[in-house]
Amino acid sequence: MSGEGFKIDLSESFEHLPNAPIVEAVIHWRARAERKLEPAALLDQLKAKLPDYPHSQRQQEFGVATQISAEGESVRQHHAWHGYRFESADKLQIAQYTRNGFVFSRLKPYQDWEKFQAEAQRLWCVYRELAEPSEIQRLGVRFINLIPVKPREVASLLTLPPRSPQIMKLPISAFLHQTKFNIPDHPYELNVVQTIQPPAPPERDSTGLILDLDVGTTRPIAFDEIENRLLQMQSIKNKAFFSLLKKPALKRFRS
Repeated sequence: MSGEGFKIDLSESFEHLPNAPIVEAVIHWRARAERKLEPAALLDQLKAKLPDYPHSQRQQEFGVATQISAEGESVRQHHAWHGYRFESADKLQIAQYTRNGFVFSRLKPYQDWEKFQAEAQRLWCVYRELAEPSEIQRLGVRFINLIPVKPREVASLLTLPPRSPQIMKLPISAFLHQTKFNIPDHPYELNVVQTIQPPAPPERDSTGLILDLDVGTTRPIAFDEIENRLLQMQSIKNKAFFSLLKKPALKRFRS
């Protein structure tokens, strides 16, 4: 995906794949709370506002500090309240409210962008009301795809597959490839991770090709920019998905 000639065209349409390989879709607002959040009070407020997310769990933040004194070196562990995780009744939708922002996830089966984005923004408004952030430091859209493959099939599915040195011609059994792209003339970056997930015992041949697409803003944004930024990032994500997979791979997801 070269920057030359790349444009974000919101009128561009992409094929709907009935059996898309999405295992998790995420929208992430990094926006620090400027109102003091008391854990117990916040939990009560969230439960009252999220009756359709009945499962809640406290999240902790862990850290390690090393101190050096005349008596020697000591290591101390500390943990603090970080936020709350809420799950829908079917456990397919996850809302995470933290001191540093809000994350909304939809697990497989993914429905469509309109429903996903609308629910994410509804729950974001709850965070904005309770935490009162003044700006959004980063807005991100991330889609994780998992495609069942055999290692020898990878090259036939990816437009940028891993390759063995020509002089060696060795079969590839695993790989991890990460590339970060800047989006010309727009405050976005695209992070692409391609890797193989080994089979879980007792399976031996059913490996999974992971295509992880993460589009994020590169500067703070205002609240009234959210909707347009999300649409642009969705377009970038779609363009990346259809550019990085060959036609034989896409054919798998049409039925």
